[in-house]
Amino acid sequence: MPDGPAPSSAATRETPSDLVLLRRVRDRMDREHDRPLDVEALAAGVHLSAGHLSRRFREEFGESPYSYLMTRRIERAMTLLRSTDRSVTDICLDVGFSSLGTFSTRFKELVGVPPSTYRGEGAEVLEAMPPCIARRVSRPVRNREAPGTYAP
Repeated sequence: MPDGPAPSSAATRETPSDLVLLRRVRDRMDREHDRPLDVEALAAGVHLSAGHLSRRFREEFGESPYSYLMTRRIERAMTLLRSTDRSVTDICLDVGFSSLGTFSTRFKELVGVPPSTYRGEGAEVLEAMPPCIARRVSRPVRNREAPGTYAP
């Protein structure tokens, strides 16, 4: 009889090489979030099927590759909105969105306010915080859980 509980089916499928490949995909999304990326291209880059990549990525990181990429794009947009005077449209295109409407909708879903409102209110609140705290507080919340307004 084996000592201890049997490993779960997810643990038995997990291999070190899978984890390395998943981290490579995540790192690529971090580096290339402003470029057109899709699951098929990401999967081909690490020689996995799109379905396997999506399933394993969700198991390992708790969200789909698409959701992770959208969050990275919104995080970068938040930084640009706080630190530059560039137009919302320019920022939208620079972070990898091709449609201002999609960008604004996704931004509001994750952050809780439209980009223009965030630029006016969010930057002031975060400027008073230490950078390590501001980074943590300003991370977008997934699944429409973002508060409606900022607490000063």
